[in-house]
Amino acid sequence: MESRNQTSVSEFLLLGLTEDLELHSLLFNLFLSIYLVTVFGNLLIILAVGSDSHLHTPMYFFLSNLSFTDICFSTTTIPKMLVNLKAQNQSITYAGCLTQVCFVLVFAALESCLLAAMAYDRYVAICHPLRYTVIMKPRLCGLLTLLSLFISIVDALIHSLMVLRLSFCTDPEIPYFFCEVIQVIKVACSDTLINNIFIYFVASILAGIPFFGIIFSYTQIVSSILKMPSVGGKYKAFSTCGSHLSVVFLFYGTAFGAYISAAFIHSSRKTAIVSMMYTMVTPMMNPFIYSLRNRDMKGSLRKIVRSISAF
Repeated sequence: MESRNQTSVSEFLLLGLTEDLELHSLLFNLFLSIYLVTVFGNLLIILAVGSDSHLHTPMYFFLSNLSFTDICFSTTTIPKMLVNLKAQNQSITYAGCLTQVCFVLVFAALESCLLAAMAYDRYVAICHPLRYTVIMKPRLCGLLTLLSLFISIVDALIHSLMVLRLSFCTDPEIPYFFCEVIQVIKVACSDTLINNIFIYFVASILAGIPFFGIIFSYTQIVSSILKMPSVGGKYKAFSTCGSHLSVVFLFYGTAFGAYISAAFIHSSRKTAIVSMMYTMVTPMMNPFIYSLRNRDMKGSLRKIVRSISAF
């Protein structure tokens, strides 16, 4: 890359979706609504699982952790974007950008691992129902969650430390509304070959292993369901997996789309829109998917709404 005033940069410019100041007010209201719906919807899921003893099962334990992760994921990016839109200021400090990079990586990897843990839970429940309570003990669920968090933190810290070694040109511009590691690497003035190799290698592992684990689990699940003699049993088994599969397709579809668009699409507007789907729409949609397709969750949510209304 050409050398242009390599220096210790103090801030980055987040170009976001548009530079039209007249649209900032509309985008502010839209993104604020998305954030409030995301936080409120996922908090309701957490409250429902915590308050209803019938939902104290491994599946809902992982679901509540997924909801907490979605809240943190959205909080990492949206509030800063709202502040910038309101102040009509596109800058973010160097320290703030690296912090955002780190936490985005943590919660994205954590969500991937939790979805794999939920797939394993469904695999044991359907393929080995008699051994379910023996295998899916609270201790194992806690260990799987802690392991997922540990892997996510280590991955994020390594990437952040590797970004620290890079030098940047003056006034670096990022086409997203938040600092994403690939986009930050792209605007570096120093050699980024090692960073690029490492990020795609780690991404293929951290996304690939959980994804293929989910695929393996569901091939076994489908095989077991097709062997069931009753139609009612097949329908019940499929219905318990429908919500999780919908979230898996939504998360991995938008995540793969974001990485592919960053690598092959040169339109900053299109890549910014794809990144918005990945970081904003997916966390917002998860509570709707689980509440609309799950009878137990709908019943628990109705109880919470009634108690809030009575209060």
